[in-house]
Amino acid sequence: MLTDAARRLAEAGVESPRVDAELLLAAVLGTSRAALLTAGDVPAAAAERFAGWIELRADRVPLQHLTGTAPFRHLELAVGPGVFVPRPETELIAGWVLERVAGQDAPLVVDLGSGSGAIALSVAHEHPGARVVAVERDAGAIEWTRHNARTRAAAGDTPVDVRSGDMTDPLLLAELDGTVDVVVSNPPYVPDGARLPREVTEHDPPLALWGGPDGLDVVRGLLGTAARLLRPGGWLGIEHADQQGASLPALVRAHGGWAGVADHADLAGRPRYTTARWTGTQLAGHHSAT
Repeated sequence: MLTDAARRLAEAGVESPRVDAELLLAAVLGTSRAALLTAGDVPAAAAERFAGWIELRADRVPLQHLTGTAPFRHLELAVGPGVFVPRPETELIAGWVLERVAGQDAPLVVDLGSGSGAIALSVAHEHPGARVVAVERDAGAIEWTRHNARTRAAAGDTPVDVRSGDMTDPLLLAELDGTVDVVVSNPPYVPDGARLPREVTEHDPPLALWGGPDGLDVVRGLLGTAARLLRPGGWLGIEHADQQGASLPALVRAHGGWAGVADHADLAGRPRYTTARWTGTQLAGHHSAT
């Protein structure tokens, strides 16, 4: 059954057909992928459901929309239509945030464009003393942010403060101006017209993807928000596309007021996120609303 399913997915162009088939069967049976090795017969109803899921996956419905969950660091997050599915490479920037605040008793972290809540909820889970604010503008996505935040709080994690708002709004979280230790974001950064897999273009929300002609329109507004929110010496981390490993750091430097601008690769060696420290001063001609 798995062999036939994997062949069907491979013919449809799915990247990891065998793994996806195993994960879907495990989800149908309510077991782990490892437990499939010793599984007995598959009940007829489960086999029918599995066959239906394989056809949906072959039609490029994201695996995580079918299983309803996405793993992220130490968490299992609920995902589905209307929210960006968190990617494994984003775990690195969440880890970077945790390294920045490791020695602080009660750091204040703001996650802009939180989506499923992956970064914000990981920080709250792994640093229980942190105060974390998650901001999301998409009305569909924020329902997932809130759902996951409630689930993690019920599991005993420090509650995350979920806010509806636009990361480029010059008045966003104004009451926190100058007090935030880390601002982190996985913003919309896909250049207009870029070719993406059907799983992304047909199922991830457009607000989470597109960033204008060079993919950096939202980041331009985000920099002003971060400069306003951060305390002097506070940190900024922004995820970006593979091809923005030079353009995004250059944009941060040109904004003024940032020191130690650096770019970091993901586990595959591709440029993945830019970090910088806020000095508390800006170059002439710049102000925090730019």
